[in-house]
Amino acid sequence: MNDDVEASMFAHKHIAFGLAAMVWLAFGGAALAETATPAALKIGQELFVENCEVCHQADAIGEPGVAPSLTNPELLSISSDTLLMGTIRDGREDTGMPPFAHLGRKDVRAIVTYLRSHARGPNRAEEVDSESDARGDPRLGQQWYNNICSTCHGLAGDGYEAGGTGTAIGLPGFLNKVSDGFIRETIKKGRSNTRMLAFQGPEALANLSDQEIDDIIVYLRGLAEE
Repeated sequence: MNDDVEASMFAHKHIAFGLAAMVWLAFGGAALAETATPAALKIGQELFVENCEVCHQADAIGEPGVAPSLTNPELLSISSDTLLMGTIRDGREDTGMPPFAHLGRKDVRAIVTYLRSHARGPNRAEEVDSESDARGDPRLGQQWYNNICSTCHGLAGDGYEAGGTGTAIGLPGFLNKVSDGFIRETIKKGRSNTRMLAFQGPEALANLSDQEIDDIIVYLRGLAEE
């Protein structure tokens, strides 16, 4: 990947995150700060059961090959409300996740409030999303991806559609909403009680270096441009 192409990719990604932040500040910031009262949690749970449980299962624990866990502590700790609300609103194109924009901002926010009630620690989304952009060699990233990630996520990163047990991490619907820090933390630490294992550390499935993880991220970013 030449320097001009790489610079263009980074510029487009920063513009997208900047616009998302502006929308959040304009329309969602104050509302998202509301206290999770018992009444709000009840409404959120009812909306979840009605709209989400059929795929994500009771208590949003997910089902491999069908829908991911939404109450996993690692996911909740690095996901911003903007990410969760945007995913519910827009869905994930070319996957089994349809958009739920028809619910409106109030009901989508209620579902997120319910999901947040399962969190076990502080939210680190701001810290994670402010991590530096990945810089690496997509050719090396493709080798690592094919050898380690494709078994679950599919060779093209299309997840369940390829018959895998992992989500579609190579599609724009995912890549255009998450930061490099979000992907980096997920690869490093995995998701407990799911099939997404950690890939850094002595007890990890594969002890990838920081650079090897960034190589994978750069390769994934390229998939969204194809």
